[in-house]
Amino acid sequence: MTAGALPQPRNFMGRGGTLLTADVWGEASSPPLVLLHGGGQTRHAWDRAGPRLAALGWRVIAPDLRGHGTSEWSADGDYDLDLFADDVRALVAELDDRPVLIGASLGGLSALLAAGEAPRAAIRALVLVDVAHRPDPRGFRRIVEFMRRRPDGFAGVQEAAAAVSAHLPHRPPPDDPEGIWNNLRRHGDRWVWHWDPRMLDSFEGRMDPPGMAERLLDAARHTDVPILLVRGGLSDVVREDVAQQFCDRVPNARRVDVADAGHMVAGDRNEHFIDAIVPFLEGIEGA
Repeated sequence: MTAGALPQPRNFMGRGGTLLTADVWGEASSPPLVLLHGGGQTRHAWDRAGPRLAALGWRVIAPDLRGHGTSEWSADGDYDLDLFADDVRALVAELDDRPVLIGASLGGLSALLAAGEAPRAAIRALVLVDVAHRPDPRGFRRIVEFMRRRPDGFAGVQEAAAAVSAHLPHRPPPDDPEGIWNNLRRHGDRWVWHWDPRMLDSFEGRMDPPGMAERLLDAARHTDVPILLVRGGLSDVVREDVAQQFCDRVPNARRVDVADAGHMVAGDRNEHFIDAIVPFLEGIEGA
């Protein structure tokens, strides 16, 4: 398996029969590793990380979460966090071995609840990418405001790429903006983001609801597997003190920061992200 290998498609069934589409890299006999993207992203957020991890000996599965990319949307527009967690449980149950879950933002929250609350998904380890028990409301609000901006979409890829660059000024512009097509879908004569806009109502109610921080900490303590919290050194969503508090209160958790990366760590500094998680992956029992 080379770093540039193309993925194979695979479908999974989420809660209620929701179809989840995924890309898969690596050999069928390799231990599974599931990559769960953040809210408003697609499985293509892992297009560089997926083949790199497969080259290290993992069978990598990167699904589109419900309402994102080419996975099905919730028929009733419901995107409660428990639905995403149930989708993760269903996906894990379809695998023939306990996977490592690596989840960014929404994907991390979904993985944490799936692994730490009944019925607990049987996993080998958990990597949380710039997500902990309590988000910084300023950073969270900035993301939602970006997602709400431009509901009429874009004339083409250059316009969309310029919007992303303005939102992520710390990230060097992409060498080839054409890659952003994977995050767009046609809507009339315009291009809009490839996710269900009804999700935003659920996202805004998820900023820091009463009891959620303790619920997430309790789930983390009940995972009974190693947890690595990967924080972006420039993150405005997970403050350093919150990341440290998470690790202080969760005995099986440890933390690493990726310098010069914001909230979307793998997208900002993919090679540094891989370097940060490899020692953890190598130390997992039975990997």
